[in-house]
Amino acid sequence: MEGIKSGSKPWVVYLLRCSDNTLYCGITNDLGNRLSKHNSGKGAKYTRSRLPVKLVGVSAEMSRSEALKLEYSVKKTPAADKLIELEKTS
Repeated sequence: MEGIKSGSKPWVVYLLRCSDNTLYCGITNDLGNRLSKHNSGKGAKYTRSRLPVKLVGVSAEMSRSEALKLEYSVKKTPAADKLIELEKTS
């Protein structure tokens, strides 16, 4: 958890399985709230038409910068390997 300022919430990268069996990757510092937003249809545009979504993976806690870098890396990874890429941080 390098680079996390004291008093700030740590960030995580998460992976969702959508109802059409596709994957969605995002970052947040409040996972419970973010999942509620996704499943209420007020989350990312991508997930709105693919409800419900199910959480399938979460990274270790990290700084926002580290989370953005990991998200970018996961998004470049083929779908079959995305969960493996995310689990490397745990």
